[in-house]
Amino acid sequence: MSDEHPTLPYPEPSSEHPTLVIPGERRGGPQHPVTRRARWPWVVLIVVVVLALLVVAAELLTRALLPGIVRGAVIEQLDLPQGQQLEVDADGILLPQLIGGRLDELHLSTDSVTLGGVTGSADVTAIGVPLRGGNLTEAQGTVRIDQQQFTDLVLASDLPIDEVTFAEPDVTASGSFSVFGVPVPISLTVTPGADDGDLLLTPVGLQLAGVTLNAADIAERFGDMAAQITQPQRICIADQLPAGLTMTDIAIKGSEAVIDLDVDGAIVTDAALQANGVCD
Repeated sequence: MSDEHPTLPYPEPSSEHPTLVIPGERRGGPQHPVTRRARWPWVVLIVVVVLALLVVAAELLTRALLPGIVRGAVIEQLDLPQGQQLEVDADGILLPQLIGGRLDELHLSTDSVTLGGVTGSADVTAIGVPLRGGNLTEAQGTVRIDQQQFTDLVLASDLPIDEVTFAEPDVTASGSFSVFGVPVPISLTVTPGADDGDLLLTPVGLQLAGVTLNAADIAERFGDMAAQITQPQRICIADQLPAGLTMTDIAIKGSEAVIDLDVDGAIVTDAALQANGVCD
């Protein structure tokens, strides 16, 4: 530059003319922007936890209320005493089942119940239980009866029975029959079973006047008079059970007779199936 046009010096910094700072930078070097943490994942997590707690609470409440509701419905449908003891348990998560209007699987048990003319403990498993009316998809049950109850069942047979005792897996029936007007004491051992809903008693051994004989010996000595005690005996018990129950098996276990039953799913809606059946 020439003296004609001298270069002017920069003005001294002053508070009147402060130095401008480029946005995003500060004096003393470059600065990194401040990062804010996103809060939405925590909000979502809290919402999920709250919903899960509500679902758990609703499930627990449902499990607490369901037994009483089911118990009342069963007592009303089967005309059982109001004080009937009945345990109720449902499988699976209940809330989706309640929304769908049908329970997948329901278990009912009681230490003592009278069904028709039979009294004993019972366990029933029902599949597909409608909550808004309708039939069960299917159901099976087991009834356990004592020696006296079993005796009441077999008294309907043609066997000369005075007393019945259990000797697993068989039953021994003691009594007498008449030969030319003379009573002959007999003790007949039979194996119980089920056939087409009937009670079937198959003789496996017997004692006659203290002598052990087989069926062939009895038939040879007494002919047709002994036929009634040497042949399998079929006993209809349909008139002692609700028509919606069919015996599928029976076995002696210890001091009890264990009866397996098939349950007609319509028994919850059809009054005719809740009444005792008939024997032809």
